[in-house]
Amino acid sequence: MVKDFDYEQMLAGELYQASGIFPENRSINGQKLAQKINQLPIDETRKIVALEKELFGKTGEHIYVNPPLHVDYGRHVEIGENFYANMDCIFLDVNKIKIGDNVMVGPRVSFFTAGHPTDADIRITDLEFGLPITVGNNVWIGGNSVLLPGITIGNDSIIAAGAVVTKDVPDHTIVGGNPAKVIREVNRADKEKWQKQMENYYSLKEEHLKKISE
Repeated sequence: MVKDFDYEQMLAGELYQASGIFPENRSINGQKLAQKINQLPIDETRKIVALEKELFGKTGEHIYVNPPLHVDYGRHVEIGENFYANMDCIFLDVNKIKIGDNVMVGPRVSFFTAGHPTDADIRITDLEFGLPITVGNNVWIGGNSVLLPGITIGNDSIIAAGAVVTKDVPDHTIVGGNPAKVIREVNRADKEKWQKQMENYYSLKEEHLKKISE
């Protein structure tokens, strides 16, 4: 069997030409499936989720990507358990996009694994490359954020809305800006504040349910 040189180069993070990829390995099938998802009525949740599980290379049981969504291949995206992405997200997956468990993604977030040479003479030959993106567990990515090729986002971290992430993000941190920088760590005070608010919520809800049942 003849090896698909350019496809293998692409997934290895090396220079490749998209026009050289064999027809059976090209991105059109994923794009057509994404288009099908985007044309479904928004209340047909079961059909949407079933097609999303077919679109992506690997998923957990409980996922939902709010249409419209956009992919290059789709099958190079691997998603963990309990995943939610809001509308208009882009998964430009010429290389792997690996997402952990309990990840929340805001609207219009872009995962860009694709890149081009900085030398213009090489760039105009249509040679390009792609580097993987890895997102850890329990991550929240704010709307309109952009994740660039080759970055890793650590566990329990938050990407502020509109951030352009050009470097790895450490565990338990909040980053923001362009280029994104660490704003601060997620600390004990965060846990205590939100634990208290959660307890208050459930207490008020219990009182409310008790009143309406009387």
